[in-house]
Amino acid sequence: MNADLIQTVLIYALPVLFSITVHEAAHGYAARHFGDNTAAMLGRLTLNPLKHIDPIGTILMPLMLYFMTSGAFVFGYAKPVPVAFGNLRNPKRDMIWVALAGPATNFVQALLWALVYGILVASGVDERFFLKMAQAGVLVNLVMWAFNLFPLPPLDGGRVLVGLLPYKQAVAVSKIEPYGFFIVMGLVIAGVVSTFWMRPLMSLGYAVVSVVLMPFS
Repeated sequence: MNADLIQTVLIYALPVLFSITVHEAAHGYAARHFGDNTAAMLGRLTLNPLKHIDPIGTILMPLMLYFMTSGAFVFGYAKPVPVAFGNLRNPKRDMIWVALAGPATNFVQALLWALVYGILVASGVDERFFLKMAQAGVLVNLVMWAFNLFPLPPLDGGRVLVGLLPYKQAVAVSKIEPYGFFIVMGLVIAGVVSTFWMRPLMSLGYAVVSVVLMPFS
């Protein structure tokens, strides 16, 4: 590892750990609120990142992609928190809120990191490492927020779509889930997700962040 790579890993490590841990835990807490205690019974209702890290998806895959693409494309995932949607008091409605809980926490974290950045700048802190970490926190969480809202199972946006559609159409969309990951990856590689989904949502996200930073500008 060269010095630049080590610094990049250190800058992104804390924001990434927070983003995936709170995201996954939020699904579990929301599910418990609406009647499903599966995550709690399996020990996943926790903010301990070790319970949510997938050795391949969270560590190995992002590092390999970073090296293979020189940092141009990085993707990873955590261990999904198990939710038995049938245990929810109103499965079709409540699954929407359970799915939205994760991305919602990422958006809130992005705003908090923006607030940290603003406070650091306003306080005259010019340590590049901490400023870059705050910026990374905004970026990582906005990416997780936008990407997970993509309306295709098994992403959170896909579960929201299933919850919103009439029963017949919802069943048809839910059948995509076993192949959804590969379809999403294909759309990512083809640039469809980036062009038609990520860029508009990221622009919206950064517009909101700029409002948070306005008092510090």
